[in-house]
Amino acid sequence: MRLTAPGPKQTLHYAGTLPLAGMVGAFLLACSASGGTSGQGTGGQNGAGGSKATGGVTSTGGSSAAGGSLSTGGSGEGGGSVATGAGGSPATGGAIATGGSTSTGGAGGTGVAVSTGGTQPTGGAGGAGGAISTGGAQPTGGAGGIGGQVGSGGTSGSAGTTAAVTGPCDIYSSGNAPCVAAHSTVRALAGAYSGNLYQVRRASDNTTKDIGVLTPGGFANAAAQDSFCASTSCTISVIYDQSGKGNHLTKAPAGGAKSTPDNEADANALKVTVGGHMVYGVHIPAGVGYRNDKTSGIAVKDQPESMYMVTSGSYYNAGCCFDYGNAEVNNLDNGNGTMEAIYFGNCTNWGKGTGTGPWVMADLENGLFAGKDFGPTSTNTTLTSTYVTAMVIGSSGTFAIKGGNSQSGTLTTMYNGARPANGYNPMKKEGAIILGIGGDNSNAAQGNFFEGCMTSGVSSNATDDAVQINIVAAGYGH
Repeated sequence: MRLTAPGPKQTLHYAGTLPLAGMVGAFLLACSASGGTSGQGTGGQNGAGGSKATGGVTSTGGSSAAGGSLSTGGSGEGGGSVATGAGGSPATGGAIATGGSTSTGGAGGTGVAVSTGGTQPTGGAGGAGGAISTGGAQPTGGAGGIGGQVGSGGTSGSAGTTAAVTGPCDIYSSGNAPCVAAHSTVRALAGAYSGNLYQVRRASDNTTKDIGVLTPGGFANAAAQDSFCASTSCTISVIYDQSGKGNHLTKAPAGGAKSTPDNEADANALKVTVGGHMVYGVHIPAGVGYRNDKTSGIAVKDQPESMYMVTSGSYYNAGCCFDYGNAEVNNLDNGNGTMEAIYFGNCTNWGKGTGTGPWVMADLENGLFAGKDFGPTSTNTTLTSTYVTAMVIGSSGTFAIKGGNSQSGTLTTMYNGARPANGYNPMKKEGAIILGIGGDNSNAAQGNFFEGCMTSGVSSNATDDAVQINIVAAGYGH
C-alpha cells in the first residue's frame, strides 16, 4: 500500500550492544501493512608382638584365634607374672578390645602388647549412599593399637536422565495449534529437530553451506559458519523452515513497492550469545527482505492462526514495514485484509500505541493496527528491551496483540478484540510468508530477527504464556 500524503520524517533508532552492520540510512517508503567410587574397608592395624617382661624370658606369643581373637602374652620370670591380656576379637567394623592390664607386685612390666599373627579385622563397610563407617576405637592400656581404617563412602546414586528438550513448536502442538512455519538462525524450535537452520553464501566464490544444530533441539553450529566464511564475507541465502512443511525463506523478489529483488542479510552482522552459545541473528537494514510465495499449510482467507517472533527493541525505525507473517502471494497490495503479519517499529501513519514506540502492531494490509482503530491504543505500550517477544493471534472476527521482554517476565496483552471495519472482517489472507518487508515488497524498514513461528489454528493464552517461558529459558543475551 502507499500513503496518499507524505509520512512523518523517519527516525532511526539503534541502542544496546547488538551489532549494527550495514544499516542503510532509513527512509520512509509507503507503509504496507503488510556415584562416587565404592569404598573398601581395610582391616585393623596389626598388633605389635609381645614385649619382654622385665628380667624374664620372653614367652612366645600365643597364636591368634580364628577371626582375629588375640592370644595371651607369655608370662615373665621373676618379680611376678604378668597377667594375661585378653585381646578380645574385634567385631566387624567395631572397636578393638582393650589390652591386658599389668599385674600388681611384679616388676613394672609394660602392658601386654597385642601379639603378632592375629588375622586382621575387617573394617566397616561403607554405608549405602556414601555413609562412612566408624573405625574401631583404640585399645587402652596396651600398645597403642590404631583403630580400624575408616571405610570409604559407598557408590553414589546416579543423577537421573536429562529431560527432553522442548521448543515452541512442541508447545504449540500440545496446544492443538501446530507449527506450519518455524524459522530461526539461533536455535531449533522443536526438541527433535536436528536439521539445518539456515544457509550462508560465500562472497569469494558464491558457494553455499548449510548451518545446522550442535545437538537435536539445540543451538546453531556457528563455528561452521565462522570456518566457511573466514577471510571473506557471507550472506544468509536461505532460512530453513523447521516445521516440516518446506516453507523456507529466500530473498524477496520484486513487488509493487520495489520493482527489484531485495538483498540477502549480512551473515556476520548480528553476533549474539544465547544459552551460553555464540550464534548469529538476521540483521535487516532497509533493502533486505525474505519471502516465500508458494507455501504449504499457511492460513488463507479467514482461517485462524497464531504467530510470534523474537526481535530487537533497540534496532527499528518508522519505515514500512518490518513484518513477519502472512502476506499476498503476488507481491502486490491486494487490498484490506489480504495480510496478517506482526509489525515492530514506530511508524505512526496508521495506528500507534502509547509513548514514542516501538510497538507491536498487526499489519493487516493498508493499515498497521495497534488496536481496532487507527487512533492511539492506550493498552499498547512501548517495548524497548534488548530482545522483544511479539505476537499476533488471528481468529474469525477478532485478533489479539501481545508483547514482552524475551529475557524475563510474562507477556502483556496489548489488544484483544474486534477486527477493524472496512474490509478486515472477514479476512482475505493469501498465505505467503514475509520477513523484514511489507506485503507489496515495501522495504524501507529495519529490524533484527532471531526466531519466529506460525501456526495452524489459534493458540490459547496458556500456550502463548508457555511459549514466552520457553523463550526466556533459551537464555537470550546469556
